[in-house]
Amino acid sequence: MDRLEEAAKAAGGIALEDQGFAQFMDSRDPLAFLRNEFEIPSMNQVAGNSRDGGDDYSCTYLCGNSLGLQPKRARVILNEEMDEWAARGVAGHHRHSKDRAWVGYRKQIVEKMAPLFGAKPVEVGVMGTLTANLHIMLAAFYRPTAERFKILIESKAFPSDHYAVESQLQWHKLSPDAMLLAKPRDGELTLRTSDILELIEREGSAIAVVMLSGVQFYTGQAFEIEKITAAAHAKGCIVGWDLAHAAGNIPLRLHDWDVDFACWCTYKYMNSGPGGISGFFVHQRYARDTSLPRLLGWWAHDESTRFDMTNSFVPNEGAAGFEISNTPIMTAATLLGSLQVFELTSMDELHTKSVLLTTYLEYLLNKRVGDGHMQIITPKECRGAQLSLLFDAEVFEPLFQALADAGVICDERKPNCIRIAPVPLYNTFNDVWKCVDTICRALDLAA
Repeated sequence: MDRLEEAAKAAGGIALEDQGFAQFMDSRDPLAFLRNEFEIPSMNQVAGNSRDGGDDYSCTYLCGNSLGLQPKRARVILNEEMDEWAARGVAGHHRHSKDRAWVGYRKQIVEKMAPLFGAKPVEVGVMGTLTANLHIMLAAFYRPTAERFKILIESKAFPSDHYAVESQLQWHKLSPDAMLLAKPRDGELTLRTSDILELIEREGSAIAVVMLSGVQFYTGQAFEIEKITAAAHAKGCIVGWDLAHAAGNIPLRLHDWDVDFACWCTYKYMNSGPGGISGFFVHQRYARDTSLPRLLGWWAHDESTRFDMTNSFVPNEGAAGFEISNTPIMTAATLLGSLQVFELTSMDELHTKSVLLTTYLEYLLNKRVGDGHMQIITPKECRGAQLSLLFDAEVFEPLFQALADAGVICDERKPNCIRIAPVPLYNTFNDVWKCVDTICRALDLAA
């Protein structure tokens, strides 16, 4: 907040709630050039209307927590791979006009992706989809015994995580009670780190795996990964993280934090496209651990002898030894385009802007909307780009429709939550101002 107030003074004392302040901040944004790397949908495109007739203008897209916008480079690289396929066929696996032979495509992906996670390239893999990768990781790391068999997740985990854990317990013929749920205190919506640590201390001897979300999908709360991982390890637990809403959103140091494994999708803040390929992390200490049980496939075999077809498995080193099948080039191509954009900046620079954007959003909501109809449930001290807002039931539906009608794209979670996520790669301070202004006008009409 101090930085926003300092900026207001530099702008001649303009009020923070004035649109001119938002425009001033955008004029001084050192990352403003990144917005031009993305396709920003227009009002007519989002509404499905013809471009002919009437004014058209860019929508205010604040939904990167659900699906990121398309990087222009993603289309370029995807088209290049399509052209390569057309021109070379199977030869593209080993000879490529852009020096991106398909047989080794993963290498450039993991080298560019690893810095976003505070990981070494050997610790990062790329394959499949998030929930499938969670199952693959749990097949290796969840080895229940009579004494240590529980899996700890948050009580309101994303349904796919809940189902994955539930089915793992069923697979091992264990009681549903082996799913240990971390719950907020009565009357609260977010989890306190101290309560999670106390639960681990109390139940740790029976916990096989702690598997929480890096950022909680509903509340937007960012969990303290380093503290929780250390506490769980002290009790002998394996620790894995679902980073779906953390990837490309908050700074991560997975190697230094000693995380055992993590999985993430890449279509939210990482902008790989709907249903895009996913990534995963396996700590370097397991890189040569051939005793670790795992689900096998031929792409996990040592690449130097993979095509000898001996049917005698020798794993690749590190995360590559968990990649069951060859890299799907077309979905990896769009991710590569996005990663090229990330290389133009750093997670620290993006986080600095993200804090400013979300702080500004919070300030405008408190100043202009207040708590009469709205409650911000995302904790101030632990969050990424997303703010989750609860609205009174009687205004929720008309408000969400008013946002859509004004071209403000965010998302809803029943029964009364609206999630708003200003993404530092392509969102502006003016986007934030327009969003809050639309909310204010909609609530005035509903009054």
